Amino acid sequence: MSHEAGMQEMYTLKTIAETLNTSNDLSPMLDTVVGKLLELTGLTTGWVFLIGGRGDYSCVSDHNLPPALLHEEKEPMRCGTCWCVNRFWDGRLNNAVNIINCKRLEEATEHQWGDTHNITHHATVPLRSGDKMMGLLNVAAPGKEHFSDSELALLQAVAYQIGSAMERMRLYSAEQRRADLYARLGEFSRSLGLNMNECSNADDMARTVVKLLVQHFDWPFVALLAQKNGTLSVQAAHANRMEETKTFCEIPPEVGRRLHRVIDSHRAAQLSSAEIGELAALCDTPLPVSVIPAGLAAAIPLSPPGETAVLVVGLGSASDLLQADREVMDALAEHITGSWESLRLVDKRRELTRLEERNRLARDLHDSVNQMLFSLSLTAKGAERMLSGSAELHPAAEAMRDIRSLSQEALKEMRALIMQLRPAGLESGLLSALQEYGTGQGLQVIVNRTGMCTLPRSIEEGLWRIGQEALNNVRKHAGVTAADITLHLTDTEAVLVVADRGKGGAKRRQALPASSLGLSIMRERAQSLGGRLELASSSRKGTSVTVVIPLPSELG
Repeated sequence: MSHEAGMQEMYTLKTIAETLNTSNDLSPMLDTVVGKLLELTGLTTGWVFLIGGRGDYSCVSDHNLPPALLHEEKEPMRCGTCWCVNRFWDGRLNNAVNIINCKRLEEATEHQWGDTHNITHHATVPLRSGDKMMGLLNVAAPGKEHFSDSELALLQAVAYQIGSAMERMRLYSAEQRRADLYARLGEFSRSLGLNMNECSNADDMARTVVKLLVQHFDWPFVALLAQKNGTLSVQAAHANRMEETKTFCEIPPEVGRRLHRVIDSHRAAQLSSAEIGELAALCDTPLPVSVIPAGLAAAIPLSPPGETAVLVVGLGSASDLLQADREVMDALAEHITGSWESLRLVDKRRELTRLEERNRLARDLHDSVNQMLFSLSLTAKGAERMLSGSAELHPAAEAMRDIRSLSQEALKEMRALIMQLRPAGLESGLLSALQEYGTGQGLQVIVNRTGMCTLPRSIEEGLWRIGQEALNNVRKHAGVTAADITLHLTDTEAVLVVADRGKGGAKRRQALPASSLGLSIMRERAQSLGGRLELASSSRKGTSVTVVIPLPSELG
């Protein structure tokens, strides 16, 4: 190599190095570098491919392409494959610089897409940083099929410079994205904390989480799924920045297989565009693959054990799938888990507050009205004895007898009301509490239970109130002193049956009489829990009250 050629090469490398260090924006930087390289080497045409997995590549920079490659907005550079890209995927680019016949130009000539400027071959230089292969630099000139050793050495040196700069820019971009994602995570956390008071149950929580994620992150698709007893269902989903957050039902097993694997792995995992697309279609929000080329999913462990949520997001481009996204997904999963536990604690505090208020009312009634009724009963009894002691029955004696009877009945009702306000024995179980209550009412109660399940406090208390009223009706109206109580529990519902063999009423299953206040209250309690109440009564078989309450399928 002559001294002049060596100086030219040094000048070329210096100029390109300076260009590479002036920008952190990949495409403009590559455009400038390719233009400088062609200018300094006397070549005419060049382009750069960024290449991922098989089938994934993009032309991120080009300079002075012949008309044949500009056909239909550069379709030959965007579609199909070529020999250099295939060799990249197959690991067959063994040389630092490879001279390859251009398949894209051959196809352009065959389809008569335009002038090729007599370009048939190009030099293909792998772009790498260390052992990491990132893409290809292709350069060419009309009629040029051979490159000198010095040209090849220069191209190789430039390719190393470009590869190092691309890796530096990738790392810089990754750190920028990490900083941006963590800033968004902080904003999301603050917003979720402010909105927690508006969440009264798990469904509200799911909708709030999805809505806030869409607001604070640039993900085009977000969904939150719940798993209970091995079944996945979509609780809330949001796509294309729709104004409304939608909720949906159970998803088919074939769609959920990958998500079950995510749950088992206990860490964020990548989802394909097809898997995201299937999930979006189920949510009635179909999205083209170009909108969501890749996605992530992270499991959110909940209590009780065995119940889990899964957060799924679709990313705007495959290049967004960085380690930072996985880190933030895992952090989001932990944060949402903590928020869910906070919601549970809030519910427990509310329940304790309600119980404390009921206990206070029970104490006040016991210390005031209950004592006055007791005093009234004793006074009426004393007055009755005084009046009935005379030779002739005093006219007021009968009235005193009625007052004593009514006051004793009111006292019994007041004690039952106090018991309802302050249920005793639920800590030992619903059936034990009802059996004890029935015994206190003078009834022999036989209990039976099938299935095992931990009932939510609200449902257990609702069934306790309904069972109490049913036992009261047995005592008042059935004309018997025995009752049977059955509690049947499944994964989806709780069924409580209170039956007697008394004198009964109607001869067939019927609607609840509107005039019966007790039965109306039982029905209202069942409906407030999303369930139903049925009454069956006949003169030969007695009466049975059946209440069916669905068990919540919410997260945790």
